[in-house]
Amino acid sequence: MKDLRNFCIIAHIDHGKSTLADRLLEFTNTVSSREMQAQLLDDMDLERERGITIKSHAIQMTYLYQGNKYTLNLIDTPGHVDFSYEVSRSIAACEGALLLVDAAQGIEAQTISNMYLALGNDLTIIPVLNKVDLPSAMIEEVSDQIVDLLGCKREDIIHASGKTGLGIENILNAVIERIAPPKGDIAAPLQALIFDSVFNSYRGIEVYFKVLNGTIRKNDKVKFMATNINYQADEIGILKLKQEEVQQLSAGNVGYLISGIKNAKEVKVGDTITHSERPCAAAIQGFEDVKPMVFAGLYPVDTSEFEEMRASLEKLQLNDASLVWEPETSAALGFGFRCGFLGMLHMEIVQERLEREFNMTVITTVPSVQFHAFLTNGTKVIVNAPSEMPEPNALSHTEEPFIKAQIITKAEYIGGIISLCMDKRGLIKNQSYLTTDRVELVFDLPLSEVVFDFFDKLKSISRGYASLDYELIGFRETDMVKLDIMLNGEKVDALSAIVHRDKAYPWGKKLCEKLKELLPQQQFEIAIQAAIGAKIVARENVRALRKDVTAKCYGGDISRKRKLLEKQKKGKKRMRQVGSVEVPQEAFMAVLKLDS
Repeated sequence: MKDLRNFCIIAHIDHGKSTLADRLLEFTNTVSSREMQAQLLDDMDLERERGITIKSHAIQMTYLYQGNKYTLNLIDTPGHVDFSYEVSRSIAACEGALLLVDAAQGIEAQTISNMYLALGNDLTIIPVLNKVDLPSAMIEEVSDQIVDLLGCKREDIIHASGKTGLGIENILNAVIERIAPPKGDIAAPLQALIFDSVFNSYRGIEVYFKVLNGTIRKNDKVKFMATNINYQADEIGILKLKQEEVQQLSAGNVGYLISGIKNAKEVKVGDTITHSERPCAAAIQGFEDVKPMVFAGLYPVDTSEFEEMRASLEKLQLNDASLVWEPETSAALGFGFRCGFLGMLHMEIVQERLEREFNMTVITTVPSVQFHAFLTNGTKVIVNAPSEMPEPNALSHTEEPFIKAQIITKAEYIGGIISLCMDKRGLIKNQSYLTTDRVELVFDLPLSEVVFDFFDKLKSISRGYASLDYELIGFRETDMVKLDIMLNGEKVDALSAIVHRDKAYPWGKKLCEKLKELLPQQQFEIAIQAAIGAKIVARENVRALRKDVTAKCYGGDISRKRKLLEKQKKGKKRMRQVGSVEVPQEAFMAVLKLDS
């Protein structure tokens, strides 16, 4: 065990984690030059297209240091706040972390939040100043920021470049010298922590785990403690570029287990694996349950694919433990699922993965957050979707979730960012200068205002410089109302939204105007209305497609024309009563892009 090191790479988005991981793999000869490609560990098409890491990736390297052979388990983590649950799970499987800071960008919001995550788990942190070869690198200035943040010495900071390979040897030496080997008792009963899993359609579910105590051997009888189900370890192994089978894994090691598990519900991330005959005394303290920030309905376009979609979500949840879902029904869209996501990017990625990996075409409803509604009789109702909101006459008051948002930006953009946050009903709590040019702003913001397009607007105001990190701080009383959208007097629950009373009128007006553009004309007139309870706050009409019934009347008396028009009018009226309005998918998506 003294020759083992487990570490992960944590940083803000685009600070060069995956590129640095590439250089480490090259330097230790884990991959041959023939297999090498940029961002090697990002093996999902989506990750390659977007240039972001979505999943944590574990890989084992061997390194010769002072005549001794060391085994290093590296986990490359995502940087975006929506995937912070991936980072927290990776950190639990490690004893140390490389904290990467871009020499041209300096310390950003996600750098700080990931650092606190690592410190909370007692990890040894090695500060690395990346991209020092760039002409715009501010080495002295950013080194000062790191010293202030971590309280380390300047000589502890390793200068590196993921592009040129500078400083890679120093990083590997520091990992061996500074990070402690894993603690654990090989002779104790088996105790292993599941930190990830993936569905393989040929071999069942592959479980990734870290052994804390004891030893696991091939063909052992093992038990998953959360579900209390026994399995046989058909194959165990280590995670190189491709999986490599081994006969046994002992304390401190990271590996995978295949035992032909078919049912996705039987594997839980954070569960403990132990031996069936000689179980450990207690389960490992797993990860805290994920708190979804954004809720949206996902519905199959064809209702008959409901069961297929359930199976797809179960398989996807294995690979993305931060996805939370439960079945729900909608009058307009039929059977579907209410899903909880960590943010808008996470929602977009899940939708895209369902389409690519499982060939599911889905309709997404308006994202919302969880509200608490208090009735006049004192009961509390948890509202996840607009359809669950009680009627206004039974409602005493509502509470909505607030977040503490930490925004780090350049000083010149402060004005625009403060006015954006004020427009989103935010309260400024703190403003502090990290350096002469970088400012940290702390706001209390309602989560419902942040889930739509806050991040995009923040990026455009600050020309891509500002970085955002947020945490939930609890519920506060506010005046929220349910805004219904009605087509010809019938409510379309998929377009309803819960909004603040002050914003209900402009929101309703914008939405009606947008729907007027998007709804195709019918043979009858369509009335689009926005209503709060029984009160209509906005209305637009889509004109009927009309045939010129008077075309055959050349001249003649006006009463003949009027008679024909009256006849047409009656037909249109009858048609309106029996005709139903088809709402295209663009109309559901329009709500997301209202401000644009």
